[in-house]
Amino acid sequence: MSPRLDASHTRTATSTPPPEHLDPIERNGDHTDTLAVRDDVLALQDDVLAGLPEIPPYDEVGPVDARALSKTLFERLESLEEGTHEYSYVRNTLVELNLALVKFAASRFRSRSEPMEDIIQVGTIGLIKAIDRFELSRGVEFPTFAMPTIVGEIKRFFRDTSWSVRVPRRLQELRLDLAKAGDELAQQLDRAPTVGELAERLGISHDEVVEGMAASNAYTASSLDAQPEEDDSEGALADRIGYEDHGLEGIEYVESLKPLIAELPHRDRKILSLRFVANMTQSEIGDELGISQMHVSRLLSRTLGRLRKALTVEE
Repeated sequence: MSPRLDASHTRTATSTPPPEHLDPIERNGDHTDTLAVRDDVLALQDDVLAGLPEIPPYDEVGPVDARALSKTLFERLESLEEGTHEYSYVRNTLVELNLALVKFAASRFRSRSEPMEDIIQVGTIGLIKAIDRFELSRGVEFPTFAMPTIVGEIKRFFRDTSWSVRVPRRLQELRLDLAKAGDELAQQLDRAPTVGELAERLGISHDEVVEGMAASNAYTASSLDAQPEEDDSEGALADRIGYEDHGLEGIEYVESLKPLIAELPHRDRKILSLRFVANMTQSEIGDELGISQMHVSRLLSRTLGRLRKALTVEE
């Protein structure tokens, strides 16, 4: 430990007291009372840190000094009652001293699309959880204990927010397992693994593998208004995936014809079905019904004229 932290003198608190202690006084504009409250707060801080080595500005504390100070503060934290101002002050000091752990862990995710400030904020939540769970009696260094919690919190953040379409966590984890198994099998087989090989490797069914592959498509999505690359002469994605469904043009007539056809005599409905569904010729229809081709032609023309007239009247 550095000589600065071996010093036996108590730290002289110079930080600004918490706002909750000063706001009522500041509103009254009584400078004398404000100084009295400030002195009380500083005295409180001195009582909390009595016997502790001097704590320099946080940005000047190296890793070794931060580890030594954290151990001392954890010892003091165990003797304080949770929820008190003293407990909060020591706990907040521990957070400030160990923010370097969060920044180190966050640097591993610098290539992600999320802002670094958001990643550090999420990692700080993991640091606070680690501080609340840490026990000196276990004999483990705090950085060793805290780092998995910090990284886990950041990974959970990406897992829950990075998907374009929200899918169950089971499928999110299955996607990761499939990706890992796929890379390992590709190296062993020198080709892309089949669904059966992935299922055998992970000990799951073929259907689960297919489900996991389908869920992977929800991880990223492109905007329909996304502009193409500079060397791409095509327009936006929405202009390329759309098409005209010509079947929609006649759907109104089909729905209108259904009740009209239901009112026709059985033989006329039979002729329509053979002609337009079975694609039979008029001669074939005549042989089927035992009538002449000319008779079939007259019946068909009469039926079509009747339906055409009924549609015109409805319009």
